[in-house]
Amino acid sequence: MGSTTFDLPVRAQDASGTSEPVKFGKELREQHFLFDPSYRNLNHGSYGTIPRAIQAKLREFQDRAEAMPDPFIRYKRRDLLDESRAAVAELLRVPTATVVFVNNATIGVNTVLRNIVWNADGKDEILFFDTIYGGCARTIDYVVEDRQGAVSSRCITLSYPCEDDEVVAAFHAGVKASIDAGKRPRLCLFDVVSSLPAVRFPFEAITAACREAGILSLIDGAQGIGMVDLDLGAVDPDFFVSNCHKWLHVPRGCAVFYVPLRNQPLMRSTLPTSHGFVPKGPKTVGHNPLPQSQKSQFVTNFEFVGTMDDAPYLCVKHSIAWRAEVLGGEQRIREELTQLARSGGKKAAEILGTKILDNGSQSLTRCSMVNVALPLAVGPEEGKPPLEGELAALPAIPQSETAAAMKWFLETLMDEYKTFVALYAYGGRWWARLSAQVYLEMDDFEWAGKTLKEVCERTAKGEYKQ
Repeated sequence: MGSTTFDLPVRAQDASGTSEPVKFGKELREQHFLFDPSYRNLNHGSYGTIPRAIQAKLREFQDRAEAMPDPFIRYKRRDLLDESRAAVAELLRVPTATVVFVNNATIGVNTVLRNIVWNADGKDEILFFDTIYGGCARTIDYVVEDRQGAVSSRCITLSYPCEDDEVVAAFHAGVKASIDAGKRPRLCLFDVVSSLPAVRFPFEAITAACREAGILSLIDGAQGIGMVDLDLGAVDPDFFVSNCHKWLHVPRGCAVFYVPLRNQPLMRSTLPTSHGFVPKGPKTVGHNPLPQSQKSQFVTNFEFVGTMDDAPYLCVKHSIAWRAEVLGGEQRIREELTQLARSGGKKAAEILGTKILDNGSQSLTRCSMVNVALPLAVGPEEGKPPLEGELAALPAIPQSETAAAMKWFLETLMDEYKTFVALYAYGGRWWARLSAQVYLEMDDFEWAGKTLKEVCERTAKGEYKQ
């Protein structure tokens, strides 16, 4: 398997012999990461990235698969997969038997929603919040359409910034509205950290509320593992999926899929269905080329889903070790990145003359991303009342032109400034989502503030129309 010892110690000694933690920021970026020197990666939250040491591990596993395809893919890969499952289970504080890997969080959500057997009376309902990720929203739309009336969906609206207890109250109101409409709230889908706006969601409290209401909890933790402390043994959701390739420095694409033992019989098929599926009726004749397994049906089912490059799954163990040995461990990473996101976001907002999105308790920013308001408003639709309050003082981009203006804004950031930020409209104004990461420092956020201000000014002048 090779050593998991990496080339930079967790602590370096200064001249006095005092041990100091490895410093996060530019030097770490240059020593350990693969970025083009001209590029500032302020959008870690979309696709993540890996250090050189993990890239080497990825290629090692790929090379081994090519050197001896059958021995590695059929046999050795299973053992290596189990090692990564054990490592990620320890991180999540759950039994190894409850975790498997899938390509990404969207596949995990699809796996749950497509495996649930919905009652034929048409009363079952899926609850979700209006901050749902687009791919998951479309999955709900598909399931509702495909089941032809067996299940419906209900959106719970939120208005940020709000406190966690307001989110819980909105959930209870959504449950009541569902029941009052003659429906049966069956499952609720919600985030750990939502995508846009990027705020920490009170997933622990909503999971508990689901349990009390007799509703299945499905947590989309696409933004989760490696960023937020996750004690799934204590939270006890019914289903949970989280992208390891975002915040855990694992190669794309890899997500951990957690299903407690009580619910594993519900997850009968992988996506796509493969060798591990066990039909209820007679089994169609077909050859299974894989060695027999003594593991549970759940684990066996997800162990091999067609021929694909699942070398990223095998790297999970090594990514966790790299973060411990080089970066100083999960707690240090979480604490420093949360602080950097908050302070860096405030610095960028100060430069822009705006604010960050947060509530009084600062629960929304207990994560590694921050939402910074831009000095641009979304103009009212034709015939609608003019903007009021602080929005009235901002340059307003007509709603009909917002999509084109945002497209120009993002392309300008990439082409001229060699960066990217997630850009979106919320509450009548423009926002930018910035990611904190171990390879960034305050200078990067100051640069982001100045850059965003410059491009906002160009946008306000109508340069996107040229």
